[in-house]
Amino acid sequence: MASSSIPSRSASFPRVGCIPRSPFFLSSTTFVVPVVFSAGIRRGFGSRRLGRPISVRSVKQSVTDGGAPGFVIADDAASITSSIKYHADFTPSFSLESVDLSKAYFAAAQSVRDALIINWNATYEHYEKMNMKQAYYLSMEFLQGRALLNAIGNLELTGQYAEALSQLGHNLENVAETEPDAALGNGGLGRLASCFLDSLATLNYPAWGYGLRYRYGLFKQNITKDGQEEVAENWLEMGYPWEIVRYDVSYPVKFYGKVVIGSDEKKHWIGGEDIEVIAHDVPIPGYRTKTTINLRLWSTKVPSECFDLEAFNCGEHTKASEAHANAEKILQICYILYPGDDSIEGKILRLKQQYTLCSASLQDIIVRFEKRSGSSVNWEEFPDKVAVQMNDTHPTLCIPELMRILIDVKGLSWDQAWKITQRTVAYTNHTVLPEALEKWSLELMQKLLPRHVEIIEKIDNELLNDIILDHGKEDLELLEKKLKDMRILDNVDFPDSVQKLFEKPKKETRKGSLEKTLVEAPAPLQSEKKLQVENLKPSSVLDNKVESGKKLSDKAQTKTDLSKKIKAEEEIHGEEEEKKEEEDEEDDDEEEEEEETLLKSNPKLPKMVRMANLCVVGGHAVNGVAEIHSDIVKQDVFQNFYKLWPEKFQNKTNGVTPRRWIRFCNPELSGILTKWIGTDEWVLNTEKLADLRKFADNEDLHLEWREVKRNNKLKVASFIKEKTGYIVSPNSMFDIQVKRIHEYKRQLLNILGIVYRYKKMKEMSAKERLLSFVPRVCIFGGKAFATYVQAKRIVKFITDVAFTINHDPDIGDLLKVVFVPDYNVSVAEKLIPASELSQHISTAGMEASGTSNMKFAMNGCILIGTLDGANVEIREEVGEDNFFLFGARADEIAGLREERAKGKFKSDPRFEEVKKFVRSGVFGIHNYNELMGSLEGNEGFGRADYFLVGKDFPSYLECQEKVDEAYRDQKGWTKMSILNTAGSYKFSSDRTIHEYAKAIWDIKPVVVP
Repeated sequence: MASSSIPSRSASFPRVGCIPRSPFFLSSTTFVVPVVFSAGIRRGFGSRRLGRPISVRSVKQSVTDGGAPGFVIADDAASITSSIKYHADFTPSFSLESVDLSKAYFAAAQSVRDALIINWNATYEHYEKMNMKQAYYLSMEFLQGRALLNAIGNLELTGQYAEALSQLGHNLENVAETEPDAALGNGGLGRLASCFLDSLATLNYPAWGYGLRYRYGLFKQNITKDGQEEVAENWLEMGYPWEIVRYDVSYPVKFYGKVVIGSDEKKHWIGGEDIEVIAHDVPIPGYRTKTTINLRLWSTKVPSECFDLEAFNCGEHTKASEAHANAEKILQICYILYPGDDSIEGKILRLKQQYTLCSASLQDIIVRFEKRSGSSVNWEEFPDKVAVQMNDTHPTLCIPELMRILIDVKGLSWDQAWKITQRTVAYTNHTVLPEALEKWSLELMQKLLPRHVEIIEKIDNELLNDIILDHGKEDLELLEKKLKDMRILDNVDFPDSVQKLFEKPKKETRKGSLEKTLVEAPAPLQSEKKLQVENLKPSSVLDNKVESGKKLSDKAQTKTDLSKKIKAEEEIHGEEEEKKEEEDEEDDDEEEEEEETLLKSNPKLPKMVRMANLCVVGGHAVNGVAEIHSDIVKQDVFQNFYKLWPEKFQNKTNGVTPRRWIRFCNPELSGILTKWIGTDEWVLNTEKLADLRKFADNEDLHLEWREVKRNNKLKVASFIKEKTGYIVSPNSMFDIQVKRIHEYKRQLLNILGIVYRYKKMKEMSAKERLLSFVPRVCIFGGKAFATYVQAKRIVKFITDVAFTINHDPDIGDLLKVVFVPDYNVSVAEKLIPASELSQHISTAGMEASGTSNMKFAMNGCILIGTLDGANVEIREEVGEDNFFLFGARADEIAGLREERAKGKFKSDPRFEEVKKFVRSGVFGIHNYNELMGSLEGNEGFGRADYFLVGKDFPSYLECQEKVDEAYRDQKGWTKMSILNTAGSYKFSSDRTIHEYAKAIWDIKPVVVP
């Protein structure tokens, strides 16, 4: 075919100055249509001929009411086979010699993407026509996982693609395994965001996601003899077939510089460093719907002008390369997720990441708003068309950035911009940990974002005025506490107007006061002073007038004695006055110093910007992510804000998508659910899962349920052997804790419980062991942040315990410990269906919600945990008898820590026993004194068992004994498992999204015709 039949990229995508009318931008340009566009265009298996070149307008299509072309999507195996072959031949990332697994995956993915683009364009065109309100979800993380099986599952083409790949000599499951996980997130925050996108599309809500395209992700985790090792992720090494690079969607982002007032009397942010970001779009399909929404990821680019060609051609290669290398620092913004911030460079990079996300996304949103508004843009309507949700504090800079654009670029007044911003933005809080409530150095932000600091300072001043107006001036002590707690700027001088409220009349010294009194006093007081002095004279002198007949010599002697006495008395009196004066001056100095300390900054401490406070002030809604978490947010974290604006605070308990987390990752269980419920409507309406309760005692269901669980365990046993070399028995209980490694999540409590179990086993005979313990495979997974030393110690400890126990011939299959390396979404999709017990054992009151607990419950896993996060609600739904509860409650934690600080805590002997056992060297030569030391003492950083491992240890052991006892009764255990799935219906992200849409975003479903 002549190359002229294929249009250039520029012909299809206008580059600058506008947004195409759809993400893929359909036009009447002539181009080659892949087979997926029309089932009638097919070629033989071996043919490499293209379909005939045709115009889009000549393609058989049905035009929708919105004017979007409705191409026919291939839904039969033969057409899909042809489409895969087309992409294997003509959009190759590999050589033509063979269609190996990787090439088959890329060709299949591109084939699916064709179908997604058709729906994606139709969705976008319909949104443009309807011009309804749209939600925009901003998150630093989107932990998507693999896309192939999810996409064809949502399109209901799984069987057809399996057959098509089979015709090409491949198995769908093997092809899907070659797809790397998109390394765009780390934990529950990113996974929640991805579940939300799936639900938004499925429920037909108009919405987009915005994030950053991290080249190297967080890190890939290797487990070595030294513990965790971090290496760069390589998920983009061979390209990402699901994304479309949008070279025509590009925005400038500025750092540094200065703020000046121009001739127009407006403020202008000039100079500094300007970078350019470009969009990468990833289509997100809904389940059983045409709606396909967009995840737009931003990446930075280096202009070619940064390369010094003249220097290079002159032989100054080093100079040319250095200039380009300096320019490439721009790319570092999107290198990795959460770069280490121990250094100033790391802090700068993190803040640049956050601002890049906010600035690029808001510019894009505003361009779309203006385009949809046409020639008459009414900014008052902006909140009626746009809802911006900040997923945690990372996107906080949306608030000052939206203010900056509206005021400096669009010319609105401060009051107009502030009302629009507050009506547009909302904030989801995900943590009560003080260190996770972000604070940024004011000095750093002033250098990097000078205009935004000006805006934040004004917001802070207005907040102070609001607080004073609401509280009044009667109780200044309480007012002062509120101001210090609620203001956005921390350790920054209060404005003069606020300081004047707290000024107290200065106390005068006794000497000064006396002098002032004498100067101003009336004559009687002057006389009184003279009288007081006279009263110091002896009575003989006073009676001098009476005894006038005495000798002059006597009088002279008396006068001399009198003078001496008066002088002595005056000296004594003067010393007392001087001493009192000095004491008063010291008291005055102390009071003045106290006032300065309370109302002015402490030069010894850094000045900070409290991002969470800015979120609360700048948004119209603040929500927690579980009932107990939302209560803590209102009663503790933002207590004073809640009293000021109670209407802002809401709860939106998290949820997970049942498509990925039951339907696709556990197809055998999905089949059972559909069979016994009598419909597959549970995939869209999880309340149907509750119908399982009436079959909870049915023996036929029990048999099928246990068979599915065993099949999944066999798969995991094979996976564990492949990844770790350890051989585990599927006949053992699979006990799993997989989540980010953190002290508050208490993986340390879990592994110490295992160590205690192991110690008791070693003290028994073989027969006693079998009678006392249920065989277990204890599986851990999760990443410790690269600079989080204590978390990495925990990983090292777990792997050392695993090595010792797994090589102990006395123990055999009675106890195995496995740490699965590089835990991610794909690993979770294997482990969760096979789980029988899952540990969610965080210190009560410290886990916001958790979402893995929901996934485990959906898959019939029984939870052991504290009353923390969503555990509380899960326990209510599945039934108290079907949840293993232990540990202190959230309202007890503060008292227990105070008790510890006073030295009143008495450690359980079993806890002391297990620590001694660890220190004995049984788990190798590594020194665990630092790790064990964190559980000891009554005070000090990294000491005093802040997360209450020792306090909850005895309760945890006793609860684990109940687990063993329950597991021995397999009939009872299976019933508990069924009731967990039945009770998990509430925890669908569909329910959560409905609540956000109604109560926060005010958006309605829009069905694409």
